[in-house]
Amino acid sequence: MGFFGLQSTELLKNGELKNINNMNNKTYLYGRNPVIEALKEGKGVEKVFLSFNASGDGISKIYTIAKSKGIQIVKYDRRKFTDLEKKAGIPSRESQGVIAQRELIKFTALEHLLDLNVKTNSNPIIVALDGIEDPHNLGAIARSAECSGARGLIVSTRASAPVTPTAVKASAGALETLRTAKVENLGSALEEAKEEGWWIVGTDLNAQNSYTDAIYDKPIVLVIGSEGKGIRPSVKQKCDYLIQIPMRGKTQSLNASVSAGVVLFEILRQS
Repeated sequence: MGFFGLQSTELLKNGELKNINNMNNKTYLYGRNPVIEALKEGKGVEKVFLSFNASGDGISKIYTIAKSKGIQIVKYDRRKFTDLEKKAGIPSRESQGVIAQRELIKFTALEHLLDLNVKTNSNPIIVALDGIEDPHNLGAIARSAECSGARGLIVSTRASAPVTPTAVKASAGALETLRTAKVENLGSALEEAKEEGWWIVGTDLNAQNSYTDAIYDKPIVLVIGSEGKGIRPSVKQKCDYLIQIPMRGKTQSLNASVSAGVVLFEILRQS
């Protein structure tokens, strides 16, 4: 059994290999028993591919569990299934006619993330990303968020880099432990957060407030924009506070992940 992708791999604690390069932002799990266990435990399986001649009790279990969870099953003829094995880097005949596609991390529903944090911490912090296109930056921000005690991350399918193996690697494991919600519209997500009692703080080069101001004594969603364009105007309008980090040198902006780290650890210092 194992998780396989293209080109590069790293050894996990149990001796399996895991892809660390981008392959459509997915990993592949193979083998009948591993796929059954992943389906049972809800480990983010999105789709199951079966060889046309796959049969037996294990296959029947996969059909039953996948159907009960609303997970799509795709049956491939021999040629297409062999092509998928090659694409995923799975050794010949070791798939046992079963390959499951799964996301790198299991996402949390936004409403659960917002509700959970308020109940478990009086002044929790969530980080929201707007326009962060580099997976390395995404991973680095997630690492700072987790290390500083932030309780979650919000990423947008339209305005942030996807969670790729590169991002997971750059996060040093933070993306696998930090609760992360994936939303289609960040502005709508921030409105929902405000309705649940959260205050929105955005970073902006021209803001009147300093990042050191005492404004974090409440549930905060910290919005980090791209280092080039910053937070989009439509998202900026959702913010209750806009903060800036003073610049002394000729360079007038920090890398987005550095900015996130500076603000997050200032929030930690004030707590």
